[in-house]
Formats: sequence, structure tokens, C-alpha cells
Amino acid sequence: MKDVVLTNRGPKPIGPYSQGIKANGFLFLSGQVALDPATGEFSGVTIQQQTERVLENLKAILEASDVSLGHVVKTTVFLKNMGDFAAMNEIYARFFTVAPPARSTIEVARLPKDALVEIELIAAL
Repeated sequence: MKDVVLTNRGPKPIGPYSQGIKANGFLFLSGQVALDPATGEFSGVTIQQQTERVLENLKAILEASDVSLGHVVKTTVFLKNMGDFAAMNEIYARFFTVAPPARSTIEVARLPKDALVEIELIAAL
């Protein structure tokens, strides 16, 4: 059994996917790019600005599901340019200050909306 997560606190999906799915004691959040949930418009031009918006979006979807960043067990970060790793990591570290989750970081050729970063995550319920 699975439950779909959909909240106005996060960007509306721009395709045939859910913001998140609750299943088997876990919450799986779809990858987020730097979309402002209030306007649906892209937000930020630097890797730092986009990373902060992405993590704020993920945090809002988690909170709407009654969990916090402290419940996150795994993230996957997709970067347009691995040269942005240190700058992304600086912002990321502000959100995961205690017992950070396991993480993979991958450089990709292109992201939706030509974003610089996309992050997906898995949290324990």
C-alpha cells in the first residue's frame, strides 16, 4: 500500500509524478529543482541560491508529511557541474547539521528547467 503526498508547501509536480510517496515505513520524495512553490517560477541563478530553494522545498514537503530533515536517511544530489560541489555542500551542510544522511552526488548533462542542482531523498517515517 502507498499514500501519495501532495502539498501546496512544495512546488506542484510539472509532470506525471508525485511530490512524494509513503510506503513500507518510508517517505520517498521526488527530485526537486529550485521552483518557488508560491509562483511555480524558477528561483535563483547561483548554485547556492538554487540549493537553498531546493532544500527548503524538500523540507516543506517533509513537514507536510509530519517528518523532519532529521528523518532523512538517504539523498541523491544531481549537479550540472561537479565544480559546484563545494558551494552546494556548504548550503547542504546547513540543513543537515546532526547525523547527516547517506548521500550520492552525480554530475549530469542536463536537469529540468536547466537547473544547476536537483535533490531527491528518502526519509524514515
